[in-house]
Amino acid sequence: MQSTKPQTTRFQSVKFQSIKGFYDILPEHTPLWQLLEDTARRVMAQYGYRNIRMPVVEATDLFVRSVGEHTDIVEKEMYSWTDALNDDKLTLRPEGTAGCVRAVIEHSLTYNGPQRLWYMGPMFRHENVQKGRQRQFHQIGVEAFGFASPDVDAEQIIMLARLWRELGLKDVELHLNTIGDAEERAEYRKTLIAYLEQHQDLLDEDAKRRLYTNPLRILDSKNPRMQAMIEAAPRLLDTLGTESRQHYHSLCRLLDEAGVAYQVNHRLVRGLDYYNRTVFEWVTTRLGSQGTIAGGGRYDTLVERLGGEAMPACGFGIGLERVFLLMQEYGIEAKQSPDVYLVNVGDAAEQKALGLAEQLRNAGLTVIQHCGGGSFKSQMKKADRSTARYALILGEDEVLAAEVTLKPLLEAGEQQRLSIEQAIGKLKT
Repeated sequence: MQSTKPQTTRFQSVKFQSIKGFYDILPEHTPLWQLLEDTARRVMAQYGYRNIRMPVVEATDLFVRSVGEHTDIVEKEMYSWTDALNDDKLTLRPEGTAGCVRAVIEHSLTYNGPQRLWYMGPMFRHENVQKGRQRQFHQIGVEAFGFASPDVDAEQIIMLARLWRELGLKDVELHLNTIGDAEERAEYRKTLIAYLEQHQDLLDEDAKRRLYTNPLRILDSKNPRMQAMIEAAPRLLDTLGTESRQHYHSLCRLLDEAGVAYQVNHRLVRGLDYYNRTVFEWVTTRLGSQGTIAGGGRYDTLVERLGGEAMPACGFGIGLERVFLLMQEYGIEAKQSPDVYLVNVGDAAEQKALGLAEQLRNAGLTVIQHCGGGSFKSQMKKADRSTARYALILGEDEVLAAEVTLKPLLEAGEQQRLSIEQAIGKLKT
């Protein structure tokens, strides 16, 4: 006779870890993240920017055409693949501006006039992982479409200055430059290449690789051996035409009038091909080599380049990981403490606890209800660890009397027997 004993399936347990450069944001850190995000939402709303949400996957060619074929992002950092189902070439977005421009064109968002937009979410670049630099990272992006004058450039810079104040961040410095228009850069590019060719013995391998493809990026090199040579290079500002100069000087006057201090940085060019005229970065010395926490500028030709009508535009991105680290550096804290930890002892109390917890939540209170039974002593230990302001105790006596016992946890005070209505009133004060 065969045994009817159920067969147990044996399997080998496998412990997984997150992929390098892709990390978990744990509950102990999310309150500070939420403070950062909520503050940014509030500030952007004050300036009339509306939220847009784009997909994280776009056509690869969108980034090649916008970011630039000879940029580090396109050449080395994008997560790209060919879809096995339809042969589409796809990429996890390495930045947000291109996708936002694509959405504006696709949905004719500027049909009725200029638009102020913002978005938030993960971006993806295959970079060397460091503190403040991950392969999945998070950005807030802000874009304004249809504004040609420098007042919108100034508005976005001033908005960032307000955000830093609201977050309590100091030692953040604005670096500002102008890179002119495409025709002006093309002329300057010839001059710069000729200068760099005279100093090829000083160029590192990265600079040599960029010499004829993206020479302006050499100006942004941090190689100590090249600094004196770079400082002596011809300045782009000296070759600009009248309109580009006027735009830049008008922006500086607006920032001066608003009381926003800035450092002119003639070497600042940003790493993306679509920028023109205004470029800026907000930097700090408190995060080491990852000191840029936000950056942006004007990109007046990108909408047309991606198939839309010619339209001026300006925007920036905030690196949220770096701002988070800076907030930690300043000791900024954000705690999410519940109002009540609901202790329930005995069968009758356990049956009433769910309904009582909902009654408290209906009154606008945050409640952690103890689940899983246990002694009064063990439940009170968990209440103490919960960081709740009060333990609300429901036992057999309280059930019979239609009352609860309220015990302060974070400050001195006597526990009280109260009606549920009285307890709610006290908890809401």
